[in-house]
Amino acid sequence: MAGPTLRVLDSLDAVARTAAQWVHDRAWAAANARGRFTLALSGGNTPRALYRRMADGPRLPWDRTVFCFGDERNVPPDSPDSNARMAREALTGQPFVNQSSVYRIKGELPAEEAAADYEKTLRTLFPGTTTFPGFDLVLLGLGPDGHTASLFPHSAALVDRTRWVAANWVEKFRTHRITLTFPVLNAAAEVLFLVVGEDKAWALKEVLKGTAPVAEIPARGIVPTSGKVTFLVDRAAAAGLST
Repeated sequence: MAGPTLRVLDSLDAVARTAAQWVHDRAWAAANARGRFTLALSGGNTPRALYRRMADGPRLPWDRTVFCFGDERNVPPDSPDSNARMAREALTGQPFVNQSSVYRIKGELPAEEAAADYEKTLRTLFPGTTTFPGFDLVLLGLGPDGHTASLFPHSAALVDRTRWVAANWVEKFRTHRITLTFPVLNAAAEVLFLVVGEDKAWALKEVLKGTAPVAEIPARGIVPTSGKVTFLVDRAAAAGLST
């Protein structure tokens, strides 16, 4: 499989605009080919800008789009920290989105229960799957420490190869996060990383050029089994790649 594709753009706005077109093209291709488009959403400021672009931009096949989440904090859906709330305010709460096709992680439940509940939901959405579900597109961010989704350095879920969804204890925050596991993320047809800001420069360089193990830089574990990985980044995040 070919390595990741890197596109360096001028700004957050340029990343969001390019990503919105990216999602648009893949959504229509999947909906026309298979009758639906399955998308795993990410949290964070950069995805928020993308979601607003998606809501305002060219029409997507909203009636055939299935919205899921790559991870969630262990908080209620009305919490300011909730990925579902952010996505709802920017995109999924729009009147043109079919609410019955938005599948959030129930972060208000105890973490293990929330993970088990979401895995059950995914198994219903991907019936007959004998290995792991194949999303059409997974959106991911990159933390300054190299984490992606809620797969943090030296956390237990990094070595999980059987579950679809894990309740992952994150020591630095002293809390659980609920996250899709590597096998699920790597089963996607496409993975799109959105990386913006100078505080991501070290992590991006480590992911693309480094040799550290996945335990230290979890985003290095995103290596789809047969899909593609693309990084859309701004110039600030890409600054370390030339050194």
